[in-house]
Amino acid sequence: QVQLVESGGGSVQAGGSLRLTCAAFGYIPRSYYMGWFRQAPGKEREGVAYIYAGFDSTYYADSVKGRFTISQDNAKNTVYLQLNSLKPEDTAMYYCAADPAFKFNGESWLTAGPSDSSYWGRGTQVTVSS
Repeated sequence: QVQLVESGGGSVQAGGSLRLTCAAFGYIPRSYYMGWFRQAPGKEREGVAYIYAGFDSTYYADSVKGRFTISQDNAKNTVYLQLNSLKPEDTAMYYCAADPAFKFNGESWLTAGPSDSSYWGRGTQVTVSS
C-alpha cells in the first residue's frame, strides 16, 4: 500500500516562496505520474504540476508556469514543488497524488484529473496574504 505525505505548507506574503515536499512510502513505479493538485474553498480542484519520471518530463498549469517548479528525488522517493512569486490566488490546500500514466493515453493529467487508481496525500495548506 502506498502512502503519500505532504509537508512544507505555510503562510507567506505575496511574492514569497515555499517548498512543498511529498514523501512516498511504498513503491511507486517510474511509469506513474506524480504531482500536485490544489483546491481553494468554494472552488474546483485544479491540477498544478506533475512529473513523469518515465519520460523525464514535467508539466505545469498555465497559472503557475514560470513560478512553480516540480522536481523528484528518486533515491528518496520524494517529489518537491518549489513555489516562487506567490500570489494570493495561490492560496489553497495542496495535495500530492500519484497515478499510472497508461490510464491517460497521453492526455494531460492536469486536465483529465486523477483516475480511480490514484493515490492521494492529506494535503498541506498554503496561504498567501496580500
